[in-house]
Amino acid sequence: MPRASTRPTSRDVARAAGVSQAAVSLVLGDKWRGRVSETTAERVREAARTLGYRPNLAARNLRLGRTRTVLLVVPALTTEFFAGVYTGAARVASRHGFGVVLYPSPEGIGPARDPFASAQAALDGVIASSMAAEALTAIRGDQLPLVMLDSDPAAGGATVNLDIADGVRQVTDHLLGLGHRRFLHLAAEVPSWTFEVRARELQARLGRVPGTSLRTARSPITIKGAEPAAEAALTSGDRVTAVICDDDQLAAGVYKAARRLGLRVPADLSVTGMDDLALATAIDPELTTVRLDAELFGERGMQALLAVLNGENPPSADIPVHLEVRGSTTRVPWPTRGTASHTPAP
Repeated sequence: MPRASTRPTSRDVARAAGVSQAAVSLVLGDKWRGRVSETTAERVREAARTLGYRPNLAARNLRLGRTRTVLLVVPALTTEFFAGVYTGAARVASRHGFGVVLYPSPEGIGPARDPFASAQAALDGVIASSMAAEALTAIRGDQLPLVMLDSDPAAGGATVNLDIADGVRQVTDHLLGLGHRRFLHLAAEVPSWTFEVRARELQARLGRVPGTSLRTARSPITIKGAEPAAEAALTSGDRVTAVICDDDQLAAGVYKAARRLGLRVPADLSVTGMDDLALATAIDPELTTVRLDAELFGERGMQALLAVLNGENPPSADIPVHLEVRGSTTRVPWPTRGTASHTPAP
């Protein structure tokens, strides 16, 4: 019987590419820039692909004292948003020989037990959403190289943020342009920096426009929780013409509450969300919402952690967001008189 083929080695790659083993190590370790030419690097990569070479990560990690494993700490996976964050992070990680372990912090029962016997011994670094900060502390992840997502840059450390403030500005400019002046903010009942930014920016933006009013109601980030919260808010106080929601699930709860109250979206009530989940185009009418690129968010988070691990400062620019205007918003239903800043009469 023929002998089973042996696993190709870096020496085989070096021989096939006509370079030294040191050059192979530099190229496959992604440390070749400034040391070998682009042409040589591509020749090494092509030789490795042709031979089916895979580095012995266990031996390399033992030498480097690294596990090449990153923990991604997120809130309970109640939407696909954090699945997108994971996908983006894992995509970048795989290109650099890292694996990503997802650690969703359970909702309502506090942080789960440490997923490793010792997180510090088993991980190279952590990427964490500020919404899961309690779990991060519980597993001692804050004592490792760390990148925070949706977190206050003033707190120090490496952060990666979406431009949430600009998303709120886009929403308010859109609704104000349609003549709306009476607003309800259905806010997420979560103590997190990202939701604080939304509330502050909304108040500041509307506060600069004469004749506007803003009420706030809070809700868990679930459709089931948002429906009664929205119904209570819509049946108390002055009538509103637009509801600005912190999340698409909250907006779906507003839809249900509006139907129970005999209100039509958008003829009687304009509604906006935030995230642009699959849900946003599944409901009728389709939801006007701010698109947050979850996969790009995860990619930037992993890139920032790689920079931290290499002793570099990651980029600090926020990730742009974009308002997707759909069927859930229209011009204010009440006739207006005078200037654009006039408060519509009930």
